[in-house]
This record gives sequence, C-alpha cells and structure tokens, in this order.
Amino acid sequence: MRRQQCGPGARCIKIECPIWCWSTVLLLSMGCATEAPIVEEIRGLKTITVGAETTSQVRRFSGTVRAIDRSALSFEVAGNVLSVRVDIGAEVKHGDILAELDQEPYQLEVQKAEAELVTAKANVKKQQAEYERQQRLFAEGAGSQRRLEQAEFAFRESQANVDFVVSKLNLSRRDLRKTVLYAPYDGSIGVRQVEPFVDVQRGQKLFEIDAKGDQEIVVAIPETVVHLLTVGLPVAVSFPTLPGQTVAGSVTEVGTVAGEGNAFPVKVRLLDPPPRVRSGMTAEASFELQGTGFAGGYLLPAQAMLPSLDTNRGFVFVYQPDSSTVKQVPIQCRGVKDNQIVVTQGISPGDVLAAAGVSFLSDGMRVKRMPPRKEADPEPLDIE
Repeated sequence: MRRQQCGPGARCIKIECPIWCWSTVLLLSMGCATEAPIVEEIRGLKTITVGAETTSQVRRFSGTVRAIDRSALSFEVAGNVLSVRVDIGAEVKHGDILAELDQEPYQLEVQKAEAELVTAKANVKKQQAEYERQQRLFAEGAGSQRRLEQAEFAFRESQANVDFVVSKLNLSRRDLRKTVLYAPYDGSIGVRQVEPFVDVQRGQKLFEIDAKGDQEIVVAIPETVVHLLTVGLPVAVSFPTLPGQTVAGSVTEVGTVAGEGNAFPVKVRLLDPPPRVRSGMTAEASFELQGTGFAGGYLLPAQAMLPSLDTNRGFVFVYQPDSSTVKQVPIQCRGVKDNQIVVTQGISPGDVLAAAGVSFLSDGMRVKRMPPRKEADPEPLDIE
C-alpha cells in the first residue's frame, strides 16, 4: 500500500505499508472490545392465595321490565272504528275513552228489539183476552176443553216471547255500550295497533295498557338451574341504562312448563324501583343459588384468569416457590359471585396464583414474588 502526503511548501513523502499491517491493527482493535453480558429480566409477581370453597353461586339472566298489572284491550263487538283518542305513551285515568266504533248499526238493533217488545206485549194482551174468553165459554158449557187448552198455551207462549224479546233488547243495548272502549285502570298506553276508519273484529288486540304502580321483570331460566329457585328468593336487579344502580327484587312466580329453548319463565317483583325504570327496559337479574344441585367452587378475580377459546374454561399461573417460576394450569369455571369467577376445577385451597398481568406470563417463566400487603385481606381469597 502506498500513501503520499504533501504539505504546502514541502516535498511529498511516500509511505508504503503492506496490507497485512492494516489487518493486524484491525484484529488488535477487535480483540480489545469487551462483550456486554446479557441480564435476564425477572418480572415482579403480585399473588393471591386460594381460600375456602364457596357454597353458593351467582347466576345472571337478562329480562324485560313490565308492569305487574297489564292488559291487552279489544272491543267486545265488531265494527268500524270511528275514532281513536290516545296514542302510545299516553297517560290515562280509569274510565277514559280510548276508542269508539260506529254506533249506528247497534242503535238500529236496539230500535228493532224495542219494536219487537212492543209487538210481543200487545200479543200477550190479545192472547190473554182469548184465554179468558175460552174460560167463560167453557164455564157456560158452550166451549170445549181442547180450545181452552190451546188458548192457555198461546197465552203462556206470548208471555215467554216477551221475556225473550226483553233479553234480546238488553243484549242490543249492551252491544251498543261496548262500542266505546274505556281504560280499565290508571296507567299508560304501551301499544297501539288501531287506526280510525278500519274494521276490527271482536277480541282483536288494539291496545296494551300498563297500570301504574308495581313493576316486575320476566326472565327465562334454563332447566339446569330452575329447580334451585324458590318463591321469595332475593334477587339483585341492574339496568344497562342505569349504570352503578342496583334494585332489590324478589321471585314471585316460577314457571312449571318450559318454553322456547327449554327455558322456564320466572317473574321477579321489583322493590321500590327508581322512577326512570319503565316497561320494556332491559334488566339483568342476579340470583344467588344454593342447594344440592350446586357444585361449589373457589372465588377468583377475573384479572387472574387467562381466557380460553372454550366456554367456561381458562388458565391460571400457579407460583412455584422452589424454583421461583409460574406453572400454567387449566381451570373450569361456573358463573360468578360478588364480581368474582367461581372456579370448580384446577385449583385447591392454599395455591398461590398470579393476581394480575397474566397475559405477560408463560409456563415456566421465572418471577419475583412481591411482598405481601400489610392490610387484612378479604375472604375467601387472601390478596398479597
């Protein structure tokens, strides 16, 4: 290798250095470099200790709010709707008019029955006079027994016909009154399915009215759980539209016949619900179940479980004190209680589990257990 250095006013000096010289310098400089050691990062681990097995289970089911007293309203006679006086959401009082039918056909029926009654009463007088005449002729020996009996039968028949026409007139008047639909109690209109000037049939549903006052929710309970419910069982009810607010309830009815999906209808009465709770709102009822049909379990915070693709299954990380590592263990769950998961299989009392950050852990990973908390820990899980 040749290198030429020339400075101002100086002559050029040629320096020659073989290639092996620069290679030696490079190798020497590389040999002097110190390799940095790799430090293993040990994650701190917050733990919980599995406590005693719980003997109850909280199951949550969705339902719909409705008034305890509610009715589907319809006309008891057929006809053409003359007017509709209320709309959905209208507040009504007992006896308020909701809708009316055209009354003319029924008024004519009343008039017809009244005319028939006049004719029937006149016929009674006529038949009575004939009967009395036949009685006199028979007493004088100028009449016959046969004519007397015929006259008596016609008289009795005319009297019965009057009773028949009176009943017919009463029915006509009743039908006339039924052309007006009244509110059966104080409440609000939840459904309206009728418009003016349309023909409706007898018994056709036109309105739904919800009475003011007590409310309930109706939930569908699976056949595997319904046998654990009893009338009077306390229930905690929450509403998606009222976050953080819970209403106490009580089971009032447990269905005995399964409906769609083999679920049984159960009614829960709301105790002192807030004014914002209205019919049709979605509610969630939490039942605390106990009994021979319930399999116990251990309470575990949700953040301590790593979810699985399978329903009611997951994983936890059990701390191994001998090696300061965690072991991934599969678990099986069933419902919740007090906002904690009920674990039925996979863990035992005294197991020390990772309490948080489980998504960053792996099987066999080395960890450093964090010191226990000083405050007392709640049962049945002691949080450290």
